[in-house]
Amino acid sequence: MDTDAPERLLMIVEDDEAFARTLARSFERRGYQVLHAEGMVQMSELLKEHTPDYAVVDLKLKGEASGLACVRHLHAHSSDTRIVVLTGFASIATAVEAVKLGAVHYLAKPSNTDDIEAAFGLMEGNADVELTNRSSSIKTLEWERIHEVLAETGFNISEAARRLGMHRRTLSRKLDKRRV
Repeated sequence: MDTDAPERLLMIVEDDEAFARTLARSFERRGYQVLHAEGMVQMSELLKEHTPDYAVVDLKLKGEASGLACVRHLHAHSSDTRIVVLTGFASIATAVEAVKLGAVHYLAKPSNTDDIEAAFGLMEGNADVELTNRSSSIKTLEWERIHEVLAETGFNISEAARRLGMHRRTLSRKLDKRRV
């Protein structure tokens, strides 16, 4: 590692403590100074004293705000921060919203440090990405519609369930299931 290189400041916004710790260690070995916030409140406190060069934000955070709200806040704090959204709940709707709000890339879990660091370096889109001819399954379409409505409602579960015509508990159960 080059000791003359400026230290790169990375903020990880992740409510899974074990995953955040593992990710932080991996980035620290690569020469990053790492800050960790479990959600919007901690992130806002850290932003009072720090302006990160990079950020990794989990989409689904417990508590007060979604990862998309964190992306918006980070981007408003500094449009130079390279933000990557990392999620186990990937959908087209949330990917589009994340990029509109200021993220440079959107990665589905599991993603490793190499994937995230490569995403930080992407300055523009890739027109050579292979287009698939695979039609979406009913489950995929349902998953994407649910996330589209969640994004529209600011991740308000009750309002999203009302708009989707389902009971709130049914929607919560669907969101708790991991996509295969």
